[in-house]
Amino acid sequence: MNGFEKAMELLPRDLRRTVEKQGADRVEELRLRRGRAPELVTAGEKVRLDAPLVDEELIMRVLEKATGASIHSAAAELCGGYISYKGLRIGLCGTGVIRDGALAGFRDYSSLNIRIPREHRGICDSLIQSLYAAGFENTLILSPPGGGKTTALREFIRRLSDRGLTLAVADERNELSASESGAAQFDLGRCTDMLVGVSKAEAAIMLLRGMGPDIIAMDEITHGRDIEAVTQAFGCGVGILATAHGESAESLSRRALYRELLDRQIFKNIVTIQKKGAARIYEAQRI
Repeated sequence: MNGFEKAMELLPRDLRRTVEKQGADRVEELRLRRGRAPELVTAGEKVRLDAPLVDEELIMRVLEKATGASIHSAAAELCGGYISYKGLRIGLCGTGVIRDGALAGFRDYSSLNIRIPREHRGICDSLIQSLYAAGFENTLILSPPGGGKTTALREFIRRLSDRGLTLAVADERNELSASESGAAQFDLGRCTDMLVGVSKAEAAIMLLRGMGPDIIAMDEITHGRDIEAVTQAFGCGVGILATAHGESAESLSRRALYRELLDRQIFKNIVTIQKKGAARIYEAQRI
């Protein structure tokens, strides 16, 4: 079952049929906002569907399906602003519930964003070949949100793994592998080990100690603890392949968290992704 099919099984029949008319190969996101018509992103363009307005019942139905009819059991993940479902990331908005000064959950859900992951084999082939002609060097992949970082990272992992390098993947949100019952639904290569559902910082250390990787890969460095884990792995001689939100090395240097990362001189290459309509442009820069 591919990402589109997984997303469709969350929807009521009538809405599913309306979405399917847009073409399974084109849909990138489905947004449900209360009081608004459902909206798709297809090939980089927003498409408002001819469907009934979204109500609370629809949003709750999707959430209950995605959490196995137990929204309460997903409370910790919900506090991160999303839930994972078979490799899909479902972002959400609503009214936060605060207990003892901390976010404890949500009520009055107002919108959902179902992002549909895909494999795009070969999209980075020439870039990977030129970057690593003399061997792997630590690489950071950048793009704004929704720009294709995870898809590119998945391809980097697969190609390097199939070359015989041992990749250890810290797959915190199960977006890279879309694992079900321990089996990856996306091809991450023949020499790849995955640790799913564990925070990137914890997973990196566990993989470092237990799996003897040549390279540790992780999606979206977002916290200081992620940087510490990357630094520790780097200090042990392990390669690092990661992504972050940003448009360029210059844009990263203007943000304290990433400026610290750059100052540690861990990465030798930065790959940026620019959207041109439905296309993606991949460019590499040595730093």
